[in-house]
Amino acid sequence: MAIDTKMWTWTREPAGYTITDERIEILTKPHTDLWQRTYYHFRNDNAPVLQMKTAEKYFSFTVKTEFESKHRFDQCGVVMYLDSENWLKGSIEYENEVFQHLGSVATNNGYSDWATTEIDAGIKSMWYRFSRREDDYCIECSEDGKKFKQMRICHMYKAAGEIQFGIYACSPEDSSFKAAFTNMEITECKWLAHDGQAPDEA
Repeated sequence: MAIDTKMWTWTREPAGYTITDERIEILTKPHTDLWQRTYYHFRNDNAPVLQMKTAEKYFSFTVKTEFESKHRFDQCGVVMYLDSENWLKGSIEYENEVFQHLGSVATNNGYSDWATTEIDAGIKSMWYRFSRREDDYCIECSEDGKKFKQMRICHMYKAAGEIQFGIYACSPEDSSFKAAFTNMEITECKWLAHDGQAPDEA
């Protein structure tokens, strides 16, 4: 889809960025991150986030990321940032020359959880698909933009009405890198309705 800059809003700007109809590039600032309390006992809430708003209850947002991450914890991906204590993100987080973490974080009411799997450090591109079904959300990933694999399904307690969603990139340590976002598309919800056990009756 063409990127209508009037629809996108920064929550904190990065060190630098360029936006065209087909591509967004973000240059990260050092010491930027999103995390709340859990395990590490610190709170970081200064990552650049670029988002649009919607009240639509069923949709999917797809984006391809390409990145030059090279320092521990460098990351970029999809995000739904509602406020400092309620947000959802999916990304690849660089660890070292051997592996990096493909994962997602759901933060509800000020506490983050992190689900990850290790992937090869040589991977420098990933597609993500962020989907909404009412107040529940799904993040998927793909290496080719065709076959998507589920990363997380979750409920977000503060995401019942209008939400904000989009992209982010950050460098939690003393680092800076460039991330590119292309092939952005908003479609009908690709996360299909469950066809197994019926819902409990009210």
